Amino acid sequence: MTAKLYCFGESGNAYKVALALTFSGMDWEPIYVDFFNGEARTPAFREINEMGEVPVLVDGDITLTQSGVILDYISSKTGKLGGKSAAERREILRWLFWDNHKLSSQIGTARFLANFLPEAKRPEGVVPFLHGRLKAAYTVLNDHLAHRTWIAGEKMTIADLSCCGYLFYPEPYGFDRSAWPHIDAWLDRIAAQPGWKLPYDLMPGSPADRA
Repeated sequence: MTAKLYCFGESGNAYKVALALTFSGMDWEPIYVDFFNGEARTPAFREINEMGEVPVLVDGDITLTQSGVILDYISSKTGKLGGKSAAERREILRWLFWDNHKLSSQIGTARFLANFLPEAKRPEGVVPFLHGRLKAAYTVLNDHLAHRTWIAGEKMTIADLSCCGYLFYPEPYGFDRSAWPHIDAWLDRIAAQPGWKLPYDLMPGSPADRA
């Protein structure tokens, strides 16, 4: 059975899931959600996800939302991208929660405000404030990767895919890979995995479609 991923190319949280589906070998197909024209907020979409967000994974009679939950499901179902022990799984979850709170949420907001919201509508001072918080998060991640190949354990896990989700996007939002050498090398290791693609190549929808 082919799983359906409701997504759009600009969504870093959907990209995390798309990578996990690809690397785990699950059979899946992307279902484009026209977020920028309001589809995620329509009554029809809220029947799928009351939160009005992507990603949404529909796998048979199972419907899941929130990227961290979906990543855990993919790992549990396939037996891939997870830890070898309960301790490793807790470490993976620790980094999933950290990413959701400290990294992806900040990047998603900074990137949206700086690239997808008209300048006249951007709240003054918010993007620089987020850049300061992101610098602290990048420091934590870069230092963590200084003497290790992957974030949790000895192989790539869903912790890596969660934390990398927004870092492959081309839009300027204050992140320069060259300033963070251990993150840079880690992203190269992820990109070297079979099946890896950039977000706009892996999922439908991109800023160019709206140009």
